[in-house]
Amino acid sequence: MNAVVLSPREREVMGYVALGLRNAEIAERLSLSVETIKTYMRNLMGKLDVRSRHEAVVEARRHGLIL
Repeated sequence: MNAVVLSPREREVMGYVALGLRNAEIAERLSLSVETIKTYMRNLMGKLDVRSRHEAVVEARRHGLIL
């Protein structure tokens, strides 16, 4: 299995997802647009090979990418 590598910003976004924040809340905290957060989420879910936010959190934790 290939190692999953996330950028610092992707880790930050994933951390907020793990806390249960919605895209709009993450966008507000990071001073980004909701569309930008949606793009991050698409990329993260592709890197983690998952289809849902919940699965993304589980996989990110499994890979040690977030606490």
